[in-house]
Order: sequence, then C-alpha cells, then structure tokens
Amino acid sequence: MTRFGFLLSVLTLAGTAAYAQNQPLFPIVSLNVEGNETFHRDQILAVAGLKTGQMAEPKIFDAAQKRLMDSGYFESVGYKYSPAKDQTGYAATFTVIEVQQVFPVRFERMPKPADEFKAYLRKADPLFGDKIPGTQPVIKRYSELLDKLLGEKVVGRVNPNDKGELGVVFEPAKRPPSVAEVKFKGNTVLQATPLQNAIAGTAVGSVYEEKRFRQLLDEAIRPLYEARGRVRVAFPTITAEPVMDVNGLRVTVEVNEGEVYTLGNVKVVSPAGGEAELLRQGNLKKEDIANFDEIKAGVERMRSAVRRNGYMKAATRVERQYDDAKKIVHLTVFIEPGDRYTFRSLDVKGLDLLTEPAIRKMWGLKPGDPFNPEFPGFFLNQVRAEGIFDNLGKTKTEVKIDENTRQADVTLFFSGAEPPPKKRALP
Repeated sequence: MTRFGFLLSVLTLAGTAAYAQNQPLFPIVSLNVEGNETFHRDQILAVAGLKTGQMAEPKIFDAAQKRLMDSGYFESVGYKYSPAKDQTGYAATFTVIEVQQVFPVRFERMPKPADEFKAYLRKADPLFGDKIPGTQPVIKRYSELLDKLLGEKVVGRVNPNDKGELGVVFEPAKRPPSVAEVKFKGNTVLQATPLQNAIAGTAVGSVYEEKRFRQLLDEAIRPLYEARGRVRVAFPTITAEPVMDVNGLRVTVEVNEGEVYTLGNVKVVSPAGGEAELLRQGNLKKEDIANFDEIKAGVERMRSAVRRNGYMKAATRVERQYDDAKKIVHLTVFIEPGDRYTFRSLDVKGLDLLTEPAIRKMWGLKPGDPFNPEFPGFFLNQVRAEGIFDNLGKTKTEVKIDENTRQADVTLFFSGAEPPPKKRALP
C-alpha cells in the first residue's frame, strides 16, 4: 500500500475532526447517492452542498447530512466515504430514505399566477416540485420564502380541496373579509328578494373569494333561472366593496338572464339497453320550455327504471348541446348501470305455518331474478291494501346485500295489531 493509501485508510477509520486537524487532508473525488427514488442525485447533492475537489473531513459531511435532514424531504440520511480505487482521494456516498407521502401544491388568494410562485420556489430549492411532503420544515421554509417575495405573511398547511383531495396550500395569513350583503342588478325575470334569499344561507357570513362566490351562484342562483328555461344565464361582473357600518363586504352581482330555451332532441345512451323505454319513462317533451327542474325529475325517473331492473347503483350523467341561434338545448342522457344485482332468498318473520306459504306464493320473485330495491316495500303495501290479514300491525323489511356475489337476501317482518286501550270503568 502506498503512503497515501495508508493515510486515507487511517483517516477513514479514525473519522474524527481532531485527528484530521493533525493529518494531511485529501480531496473528494466522487459523490454518489443511494436509495433515491423521486429525486435525481444532482438535486440531492445540490442541497447537500458538497462538490468534488473539496477536502474531505467529517465536519463537512456532518453539515451536509444536516442540510439534507433539515430540508424535510428525507426520513433518514447517512453517509460513508473511503479511499477511491485510484487512491487519489475519497469516494463519498449518501444513503437516503425519502418521505413517501407527498401532496400537490396549491396557491390560494395569492396576487400572482401559481406558475410564478412555483418557478420562484424551484429556483430557491432544487427539491421543489409539483408535489411536496407536508412536513413542518418544508412548509415553514417555503412560507418564509413566499413572505419575502410578497412582503406579507404567508401560511402553509395541508388542506382538502372541494373534492376532498389533500394538498399543501399556501395563502396569505391575513383573513379575507366576509360577505355582509349580496345585491343583484340587471335582473327582471326574478326579483331581488328571492335571489337574495336563495344565496343568503351560504354566502352571507362566508369568507369572500370570487372563485368560491361564483360556485355559490352556480349552486343557488343558476337553478332558479334554469327552471324557467334561462339556461344561458351569466354573471359577467362581481364587485365587492366595504360596508361602512359593519365589518364585511357588499357584493354586487350583475345578472345577464339570457333568453328562454326550449327542449330539443333527447337521446339516451345505456349499456344495459332499453333506451326507448327509458325515454318513455323520462317523459321529456320536445319543444317544451327547457325547465331543468322537470328535466332532472325525468332523468331520475329513468334512473329508477334502471334500478328496478337490478342495477341498484345506477348513475346518470347529462350532457347539453346548445343551438344558440334557435334557442334550443339538446340533451344526451348517459346511463351508467354498474353491476346487476339478483334476488337470492326470502325470510318471513312473525307468521304461522298456514299464512307464511301464502305470502311466499304472493312474493313472486325467484332466486336469480333481477332485484328491484323498491319491491320489498311495495310488496308489503300491497299486502296491507288487499286486506289479507284482519289484524295486521306494523310491518317492515330488511335487505342484506352480499357485495361479493351481488345478491340480495330479504326479510319481511309481520306483527299483529296492538289491542285498543281498555276503557276505564266509571266510579
């Protein structure tokens, strides 16, 4: 072994700064990373702050290890260094375990587009990406960077969006003002009072953000117009101004009510078939005013018809096609039937050996028949209506679904009527 190789081996074994201070130092000739899955070695080494050519000593590796751990992106960081094969210096390797749970980054109530903030943070931190860990070091560091950029306090936290999907959200710490009053202008078909009543419960008192407020308009106000065929109603401008006598905002909504549309062609698309019958069940009439309250009711009738045929979890989706020149809206109703459920067994409780067979005969459903979830309740109502029992009390049904086999087991409960209370004898 050469003198240089001997010294490298001794330094590696000793591994202390005190020893290294009294011995010659040798350079780092290679840097590698192991265990990384998401991040490239160059990103990790950029945060570590080490470069080839630096003189190797324990304190610089300890400092690099600390920088990586402080980043909040790693559950653990280890390192090792030993003489390189060519005996010209040290080969160093960092072994990392990355934080596995990461979340999309969102910026809310911020004065600039999200892409600008992402570019700024990516430049400041090589590890920043579209998804980041929700760890306290990560959120704290990026919040402080955004503080400097905007000149105001920014907070970050893991929060769900409207769909319940978690993300790391950065927003100004200062709470935005709330809605104190909502006014409408440009409306003639509907007066202000019903509009204000419709939105007051969800809007007044809530934090004002235009995007969220427009969602409230779509949920509360748009259906009122669509029930009158005004399917192109729009809210071109929304202005918010402080109210002098309360701590809140007066929000003024401009309404463009649009014109009345009529219903055009209605098409049903169903993998389960029976489109013509579903159209009949929906009973949506061409050239009627496009009243979307009635349209929703018709689509629900279609869904119920599919459910009665065993598709218990049937769902619907409606697509609109507008003919703005003729003021017509065409509809395509997509039926998503899901799995088909069948009837498996019937159990009858509360009847004697003579009456139970009669009920079973009336039941009609055979094992393997499509299961209609409305049928058990309907059946008991029929039994009561036909007066089969003279002294029939409370009845109820219980349905148990075997999701593995998509089969239904039904139990019918019968009981006798309670006797009337005894009259008290006169003294």
